[in-house]
Amino acid sequence: MFVATLVLTALGLLLGWLLGLAAKVFAVEENPIVNEVEALLPGSQCGQCGFPGCSAAAEAMVEGTAAVNCCPPGGRALTETLAELLNVDLNSLGDAPVPQLATIDDTLCTGCTKCYKACPTDAIVGATRQIHAVISKACTGCSKCKDVCPEDCISLNPEPVTLNNWHWTKPEAA
Repeated sequence: MFVATLVLTALGLLLGWLLGLAAKVFAVEENPIVNEVEALLPGSQCGQCGFPGCSAAAEAMVEGTAAVNCCPPGGRALTETLAELLNVDLNSLGDAPVPQLATIDDTLCTGCTKCYKACPTDAIVGATRQIHAVISKACTGCSKCKDVCPEDCISLNPEPVTLNNWHWTKPEAA
């Protein structure tokens, strides 16, 4: 029994050492700016920017192949932060896509739960054969719920203007 324990301990230490060595030998150097941009993005992997996920979008933004305002769920605040981080002029970008929010018409909802299952951010709450509702703070407007709804009771509407997302456009010189 003692010999078996000793052999397993030695084997564990040897394999752990080999894994540590392999991690150093095969390590991939990453651009720290890409990691910083990815940390700023919402992380919902909704695909509204045209990329399969936030990490691909972050790489494209750092490389300059994607605009810093391509993320609708991030809104204007994210665009301004990314433009400052990547030294991009906001005036050259044009208007950012307006964030969208899903709303469910409760008179048409049958509670089939297809929208609930399709939502990547768990923004839809409800149960089988009961009316569903959208948590607006969690919704990214990805339209995945709208695409699967058999009752066509889900609509995407622009995010309502509040003091947190209102933006005064700069007046043009005469």
